[in-house]
Amino acid sequence: MPFVRAIDRWSMAGLIIGNVIGAGIFGLTGELTRLLGRPSPLAMVLAALGIAVIMAAIAEVASQFSDAGGSYLYVRTSFGRFAGILVGWFWLLSLLAAPAACANLFLAYLGQFVPVVGHGMARALMITFLIAVPAIANCVGVRSGANFCNFFTVSKLLPLALLIMLGLFRFGRHFETIHVSEITSPGLTGWLNAFLLLLFAYCGCEDTLAPMGEVRDPRRTVPFALAIGLLVIASIYSLLQFVTVSTIGNVSTDSPLVQAATVLTGRSGAAFVAVAAMISTYGTIALAILFAPRVAYAFSAHGDLPHSLTRLHRRFNTPIVAIVIFSSIVWLLALSGTFLLLAAVAAGAVAIQYGAICAALIRLRRIQPNTPALRLSWGPVFALLGIAICLVLITRLNPRELLLMGITAAIAAANWALARKYEMSKMKTDVAVASAK
Repeated sequence: MPFVRAIDRWSMAGLIIGNVIGAGIFGLTGELTRLLGRPSPLAMVLAALGIAVIMAAIAEVASQFSDAGGSYLYVRTSFGRFAGILVGWFWLLSLLAAPAACANLFLAYLGQFVPVVGHGMARALMITFLIAVPAIANCVGVRSGANFCNFFTVSKLLPLALLIMLGLFRFGRHFETIHVSEITSPGLTGWLNAFLLLLFAYCGCEDTLAPMGEVRDPRRTVPFALAIGLLVIASIYSLLQFVTVSTIGNVSTDSPLVQAATVLTGRSGAAFVAVAAMISTYGTIALAILFAPRVAYAFSAHGDLPHSLTRLHRRFNTPIVAIVIFSSIVWLLALSGTFLLLAAVAAGAVAIQYGAICAALIRLRRIQPNTPALRLSWGPVFALLGIAICLVLITRLNPRELLLMGITAAIAAANWALARKYEMSKMKTDVAVASAK
């Protein structure tokens, strides 16, 4: 039973915007200010240009596929089963960690208004509610799941847009030219650290490619959605950074948007940002529960996970088994807090995915040159630049993070060995049955 292709280009763009603009923006601005000072809004723009290189490569690769699976499917097709499973596991682990982390972050902000949700049975019940609602929405159908996510996309953007408008109204006429000395003073190290941070902040578009089997006309929808999504995201990031620097200056703080909102709106500023953070984090949870089960579905469809994960609901045509299993794991991680360990490898996992997709562009042009697809001018150059960016990010990981990356790779290798063993055993059984006949 095939998927229903219900995601159009604007819904896809909304999913990209909602998935990339997550809870991280509420801490990102302070770190950029610490690293770069007043030129930090410029870093947002330059980083967007860098991520556009990677997104361009992703657009070409994604336009060649109409089935669910995202980076797992692209890399598997390009480089074989083991590479696909490896990239897929990094993707799955990052998708598991993010919503679990966001569930706890949501409770931390909600605890400012309702302290009882921070512990005990009330915490467990609230986490259950947070995860169950988007899980049910996605079981009912991908359209309801996408609409649910787009609702939170709009809801999270409205508070940020209001903060931007208030800041521009107050400080837009007092813009001061940034001097060359301010740009050069952080040095190469400062700018490099900022770009690495921003590469992670801009990531997320790869998750939206998971439900490709439910996207209308992927060859046209994906490039359009990626372009619109990046334009909106870069604009919001750059303006938020400008407003923050204009409002509180170069003060290094862990909650810059809270302080900026307090200056702009008075005592209600902290509550305003807390509500925006809750909306943003819950939107991230909803998006992860939409995307990740489709990755597990793709694994199962290619024989790399149990076949039961491919089972679709008879009425709604959704991968209900995968949704239930994924949501349950996220629920357990959120309750136990062990997702923090997975969060440490998130940046490296994203870099591996991006680098692998860029490499897939070069490979796919060789092995299937006549496939109808978007073809970039100088596509291999874009791919090589994207690979270089990802390699730089990976080299910035510390030994503990590299160790965790190694553990993730070992899990993927075990998955590959078991899947291969099962396939060979099945082939022998089929041969034996054929011989008996």
